[in-house]
Amino acid sequence: MGCCSGRCTLAFICGMQLVSVLERQVIDFLGYQWAPILTNFLHIIVVVLGLFGTVQFRPRYVTGYAVWLVVWMTWNVFIICFYLEVGDLSRDSDLVLTFNLSMHRSWWMENGPGCRVTPILPPPSWAPEDHRYISISGCLMDFQFIEVAHSSLQILLALVGFIYACYVVKLISEEEDSCEFLQCRVPFPVG
Repeated sequence: MGCCSGRCTLAFICGMQLVSVLERQVIDFLGYQWAPILTNFLHIIVVVLGLFGTVQFRPRYVTGYAVWLVVWMTWNVFIICFYLEVGDLSRDSDLVLTFNLSMHRSWWMENGPGCRVTPILPPPSWAPEDHRYISISGCLMDFQFIEVAHSSLQILLALVGFIYACYVVKLISEEEDSCEFLQCRVPFPVG
């Protein structure tokens, strides 16, 4: 596997995807965002399988990885539309990302760059007793734009990964068809 080969590049892209999705997974855990946690977990598994298929000349694994990337890009487009409130989507809905299990929002809402969280005392009578009622001010960038940037990065990596996955499947298929490749892969002489 040469340094400039398609397989090496796809392995690098898989590594970049793993790093970025692990960072996103941690942030989603901190914000109790259960739907993204589950999809991130599936993405991690599929990227590892795609990496394995790339290194071990397994075109079915790389093909499965490429198919998953289409689903992954669709999920990230949905996340972008959700945070930008396209159509009837509302980022204030409890059901979509948290499965209505918590009242949490994006971790970036309170912890974004420059954000100052101020508790409001006394809390309104309608606020649940086990939750704090806060005011957020001074954010350099609104949390929804940070989430959109994360999803945009995931789409970019997935698009490049899809292109290279298709290229690697083509390369592996061509090598499997060549007699030279078959002689290298057969551990014992046939016949």
